[in-house]
Amino acid sequence: MTTPYEPKASAFDPAPRQPQVRPGRKLGPVALDVASSHRAWLEPVREAYLDSGRTLGDLGDCIPLAKSKLSELLRGVGLYPRWETIHRLAAELGMPSWPLHRLWKQAALDAGKAPGWIDRSTQKTTVATARHWPPMEHGALRQLVEDDYRFYAQVFLGDRARDAAVHDTFAALWLHWGKALRSADVRCFAWSILRTTVMARATHRDGRPQMEHAAFDTVLLQTQTDPAASTAAMPHILGLFKAISRLPDSQLDVMVLRHLCGFDDERASSLLGVPLATVRADERRAMRHLDSALTLPPDTEGPLT
Repeated sequence: MTTPYEPKASAFDPAPRQPQVRPGRKLGPVALDVASSHRAWLEPVREAYLDSGRTLGDLGDCIPLAKSKLSELLRGVGLYPRWETIHRLAAELGMPSWPLHRLWKQAALDAGKAPGWIDRSTQKTTVATARHWPPMEHGALRQLVEDDYRFYAQVFLGDRARDAAVHDTFAALWLHWGKALRSADVRCFAWSILRTTVMARATHRDGRPQMEHAAFDTVLLQTQTDPAASTAAMPHILGLFKAISRLPDSQLDVMVLRHLCGFDDERASSLLGVPLATVRADERRAMRHLDSALTLPPDTEGPLT
C-alpha cells in the first residue's frame, strides 16, 4: 500500500529558540496536516518573523492583513495564501523573493491550485519575482554538488520530478542560508534539505521509498546484450532493491551513493557532510543487513532470492 511520506526532523527544521518578549498572543506551531512542499517555504518565513522581533499587529498594518489571518498564514491554517500576500510579507521581513516564489508555486500546485489562479496571484508582482543571484558561497556549493544531487534523486524519481526536486532544494537552501552557515557543516545541512525534498516526492510503501526506477535501469544495463536474461535477473534485483529501501536512512543514502551512483567513499563523505569513518561504518552495517535479508527463507518478510 502506498502511504504519504511523513518528513522527519531534519537539519533545516526551525531550531528551538528562546521566547521573545512580544505583546499579544504567542504564535502557534505549524499545523500537523501542512504538506511538506508548503512547509518548505513556510518554515523559513516563520523563522524570519521570529528573528525580526516584530509583532503580528505591526506586520498586519504593513501588508495589510488582520492579526488573526496573519497568524493563520504563519501556521499553515486556512486557505492557501495568494502570492501577493507572501511577497509583501517577504519584503517586510527582508527575504529574497525569487526562491520563495518558486517554493510557493510548487506548494500551490500540490494544494490543487490551477495554473490560472497561480498566474493571477502573481501578475501584480512579476518584477518582484525576477531572479536575483544567491550568496556567492551558495552558488559555489551548487556548482560543486548539483550533478551529484541529481544522481541521487534519479534513484527515486523520474526525470522531471528529479530536476524539480534538485532546483527546489537549492531554493530552500537559499532561504535558509544564514542558518546553514551557522550549522556544524553546510554540506550536511544542504543534504538534509535534498533528502527531505526527494523523499517527500518519492513513492512510498509501508513508509519506505520505492526504487523501481533504479531496479529496472539496473536490469537493463546488466542484460542489454542478453534480453532473455532480464526475466531471470528481475526477481533478484527487485528483492535487493526492496531490501535496500528498508535500511535506516543514513545506511540507505550511503548504499545509494556508493553502489548505485558509483561514488567512492571520499565523494560520498563530502556530499553527506559526515566523516569518512561514518560512511564506511554505515556501509559495513548495511552490507551485513543485506546479506542477512537476502538469505531469509521465502516465507519470511525478506526479499526472495
